[in-house]
Amino acid sequence: MTDKKRVVALGFFDGIHIGHAALISKAKEIAAKQGAIPAVLTFDRHPDELIKGVNVPLINSPFDRRDIIRRMFGVREVIFIHFDEKMMKMPWEEFIDRLVEDFSVAGLVAGYDFRFGYKGEGNGERLLEKSRKLGIECEIVPRVELDGVTVSSTLIRGLLAEGKIEQANRFLGHPHVLTDTVCHGHKFGTSMGFPTINMRFTEGVVVPPFGVYATKVHIQGEKRTRTAVTNIGVRPTLGESLDVSTESFILDYSGDLYGKQVRLEFYKMLRAEKKFGGIDDLKAQISRDIAATREYFRK
Repeated sequence: MTDKKRVVALGFFDGIHIGHAALISKAKEIAAKQGAIPAVLTFDRHPDELIKGVNVPLINSPFDRRDIIRRMFGVREVIFIHFDEKMMKMPWEEFIDRLVEDFSVAGLVAGYDFRFGYKGEGNGERLLEKSRKLGIECEIVPRVELDGVTVSSTLIRGLLAEGKIEQANRFLGHPHVLTDTVCHGHKFGTSMGFPTINMRFTEGVVVPPFGVYATKVHIQGEKRTRTAVTNIGVRPTLGESLDVSTESFILDYSGDLYGKQVRLEFYKMLRAEKKFGGIDDLKAQISRDIAATREYFRK
C-alpha cells in the first residue's frame, strides 16, 4: 500500500447496487476534494456466515465484485479483509483505529445501516464521533430507494433467485454478471449446430433458475459486446446431468474461446428449462430462443 491518503467506502458491497454506488460516489467526491485516493473496503466472506452461522449466497464472486468497482466506478483500490473470529471479536474502536493506521485513511464513508466491531456495536453515530476525534472526514449515506423500496443486496438476491433479472438489474444499476474462464463441455451444442461456450458459477454464488436467458458477452481482448442465448441447467433432453451447466450460444460468431476469460451479462429470463420430446424439438426451440433474444435487444 502507498502512503498516500485514502478515503475509504466501508461495506460488504455484494452486487454493487445503486445504494453502494452512492457510497462509492461520495468517497470519490471527498477524495477529489482532499487530493486523496478513493478506495473500497470489503470482506472476503459474508460476516453473517461466522456471526450468525448461516449460509449467505452471494450475488457476485469476489472477482466480479472487484471488477465491477473498478470498471464502473474507476476505483482501482479494492481492499479485501479476511473476516475470521479475530475480526468478528475486534472492538469497534480498534477496528477504526487499525483501518486508519494501516491504510492512511483521511476519510470514511458508510451506509446508514453499516455495523462493525464486536456484536455490531459500531454504527454510523459512533463512526462519526470517532472520526471527529481522529480528525478525519466522515459521511453517512442515507438509505437509497427505488420505486419506494429500499435497495439492498438481500432484495436483489431474492429477485435473482426467482429469475426476475430485469427487476434485479434496475436495483443493481447494471446487468447481473458472471465472469469465468471458458472450459470444455460435452459439445452437445456443437453437434446440433449451436456451438456454446461453457462457464461455471463460483461456489456460494446465487445461481438463477434453470432456464434460457437473453445475455451479452464480453470476450477477453475484445472491445465489442456480443449478443448470446444462455442456458442454465442440467440439459434434461440430452440426458440429465448432475452438474449445473451455463452454456452460451454467441450469435453471429465463430471462434475458439477455450481458456479465454468471458464476462456474461444477464438481461432477461426467456423461459424455464424443460425436457423436449427429441433433438429436433429442442433445435426448433433454440431457434425460437435466438429469435426472441434478437428481438429483445432490438427493442
